Amino acid sequence: MCLAVPGKVVSIDTGSDPLTGTIDFGGVRKEACLEYVSDVRVGEYVIVHVGFALQRLDEESALASLKLFEELGLLEEEFGDAWEQAARDAGVAAVGEEPRESEAR
Repeated sequence: MCLAVPGKVVSIDTGSDPLTGTIDFGGVRKEACLEYVSDVRVGEYVIVHVGFALQRLDEESALASLKLFEELGLLEEEFGDAWEQAARDAGVAAVGEEPRESEAR
């Protein structure tokens, strides 16, 4: 699934073309293009979809969305290790994990 996820702008690279910045998604930091919200400031929240910040979002709404996404496991799904997630989805242990009880039989 590909979500539009709210995140907090923690830095802006004003020398980059296109304009980019580092966005914090509840502890996970990713780079995103800021061209569509070029007047955004550090500390503001934006909604990011496929690496592009599309619009600003107020802090209250952003934090509520992040909390809900985390409760539903969507942040892990969106930002977690893709190989580990695929192994879990397939019901097998990922590299370095102990087999589950159902797998050990």
